[in-house]
Amino acid sequence: MATTHNVDNKRYHSLIISIALFLSLIGALLAFTFYTSSLLERNTILIDKTNQVANSAQAVIKDLFDLDSSYGEDTNSPHIQRVLERLEQNTALITSSITAIEQGGEITDVDGKSYDLPKINNNSQTKVAAANEQWLLLEPKIQTYLKDADNIMVDSSDELIQAVEQAKTSSLLINDSLDQLTDEVFINAERQASTIRLIQVLGVAAIFAYFLIFVFFFVRRLRDTDAEALSARRETQEIMETVNTGLFLLDKDLNIGQQHSRALNGIIGSDRLSGENFADVLRGRISDKDLKTTRQFIEQLYNPRVKEKLVDSLNPLHKVMLHNTSGEDSTTSRFLDFKFSRVYEDKDIARILVNVNDVSDAVYLEQRLEKERSQNDMQIEMLTTILNVNPKIINEFISNTKTHIEKMNNILKNPGSSQFELEGKLNAIYREMHSLKGEASALKLHSFTKIASDAEDKLDALQNQGKLSGNNFLQLAVHLDDLLSLSNTIETLGKRINQATPNAANNSNSNLNSDAKPVAPIKTAPQAQVANMALKAINVEGGNEIDLNDESDDEHLAYYQNFAEDIAVRQGKQVQLNGHNLANINIPERLKQPIKEISIQLLRNAVVHGIESPEARQSAGKSVVGSIDLEMQRDDQSLIIALQDDGQGIDYEGIRQKLIADGRFGQEEASQMTHGDLLKTLFASGFSTKEHADEDGGRGVGLDVIKALVKEHNGKLNVNTELGKMTRFVITLPAA
Repeated sequence: MATTHNVDNKRYHSLIISIALFLSLIGALLAFTFYTSSLLERNTILIDKTNQVANSAQAVIKDLFDLDSSYGEDTNSPHIQRVLERLEQNTALITSSITAIEQGGEITDVDGKSYDLPKINNNSQTKVAAANEQWLLLEPKIQTYLKDADNIMVDSSDELIQAVEQAKTSSLLINDSLDQLTDEVFINAERQASTIRLIQVLGVAAIFAYFLIFVFFFVRRLRDTDAEALSARRETQEIMETVNTGLFLLDKDLNIGQQHSRALNGIIGSDRLSGENFADVLRGRISDKDLKTTRQFIEQLYNPRVKEKLVDSLNPLHKVMLHNTSGEDSTTSRFLDFKFSRVYEDKDIARILVNVNDVSDAVYLEQRLEKERSQNDMQIEMLTTILNVNPKIINEFISNTKTHIEKMNNILKNPGSSQFELEGKLNAIYREMHSLKGEASALKLHSFTKIASDAEDKLDALQNQGKLSGNNFLQLAVHLDDLLSLSNTIETLGKRINQATPNAANNSNSNLNSDAKPVAPIKTAPQAQVANMALKAINVEGGNEIDLNDESDDEHLAYYQNFAEDIAVRQGKQVQLNGHNLANINIPERLKQPIKEISIQLLRNAVVHGIESPEARQSAGKSVVGSIDLEMQRDDQSLIIALQDDGQGIDYEGIRQKLIADGRFGQEEASQMTHGDLLKTLFASGFSTKEHADEDGGRGVGLDVIKALVKEHNGKLNVNTELGKMTRFVITLPAA
């Protein structure tokens, strides 16, 4: 680029010199013409002045003869006065003119006009001197006469006679000398005029010849240059029409250059791009934020103090989604990758070269691979869960998941248009989703937990938006489909494992039928896990399951302990769960699922809200490991679940201040609330004392789920707490 620029400079340099020389020739010719015109004008004036002197000399002689013939006439008569005045003027004119002609220079006539006379040569000087010599003989006699010519008291006849006699002799010589001078000046003027015409003709011919040479030379140069430019343009055009990428230039104002690759129209999806503003082309196809960032990015590219590699890492149009807003395919979108490079002229940034490629296939492939990778990870996660968890628990989870989804679907189908009805539907769905998330989290099914958490985010947003409508619930259907799909995936994995290990399953059945002790889950080697899974395989399709005499005390307790430990790790806490009488309790079939959900919610609440951080416990003089006790008791009338933690207890004043901060109650109204009133708000849907929600809590749904389950099964709920020491939940459910 710099080499081309230098070549152009040299070409223009020679062109400028040639034009300057051409103009110099014209200027010299014009200057010579002006000078010679001035010289001819002065020669013309010289001729006029010599003629004027000659005429004045004739007038002097005539006036002297007139005065001589009129001598004796009254000197005061108009005639005598007019002749005397004219004689005096002509005498002065001849004297000044002969001096000016002889010396050259400026002369002023009787009218006050000034003329510039040329300096005459030596030959002309002789003739002027001869005329001046005769005039010097005549002029004193005229002056002597004029001295007393108008004085009647003085006789001036002798002076007049002498002047007349001298005039007779001098006038002829003066006129002869002046005629010779006039002829010589005229001849010189003609000679100069001929020379001037010759020089002008030669100058014009030279200028015309130079012009022809100039035109011929530069037309040929321009023709060669045009041929080179045409060839280069043709090559550029061939490149632009052949390349599969979009190429174009951008100026500082984000205007696209006139030349761009043919593929650019198809990539961008617009027929008119040349000269268009790049921001206008992108407007509506990318977000306003990305558009603003693109403007700032290109401004930085034009900043010479910013390194190009550094700016390139901030490129906002790297694999950006470009929405197609024209044509029949207006709903489709493509991924384009823009690359920006600086174009320099010398050391200045002249333009920005933009290279754009349609990378939709690559992006879609990446997304597909990522989706497949996620699905594989999810299947590995689920397979790990299946291999390490009692198959009955897995089967229950699948059944409960479908139950929860069915309940949420039924809630969505229920009619309701008033705000009260819509809020009721929202809270009911929230409780079901939270329960489902709790069971998935207990089994370490993070895919389930993630989908449920995303759904809870939307539900939380709906709770906070105020006015609800039926359309607000449509987006939840996608999450329900995803959850059901994951549940079906677990079933499919169970079927595959069951089909892959039929012999192991049969051996397991025979062993169990012979009262052999069930094999506990082994988590050390994959082969052992597969063998163990074979012993615990679920025949989902046939509806039969291997009876392991329900979960043992260890399995039941381990299930809740693992759940509590996982939450504690995420919350940065340490807990120890103690279970009492979990294996000896005969739980009615209809209460198994509610008790499981209640236990999960109570455990989550204890770890998240009850147990303090190790630092806080240590500063309070407690063991860094928090203690949680889970008990179950059963008699003929009721079943009791009790969970107690040695955490920070319920801070009623903290609840009061949170209610005021959230705007639920005013300062005066909140100050009058009793501990019972504050406890009721703690069980209200959407209220939580946790500042920020996460996977484990902070949405205000866990206690609401417990309250709903207790109410649904006609149970009772009792809470006992001591600030800084403990909290105990006791739930009583009718056993019958």
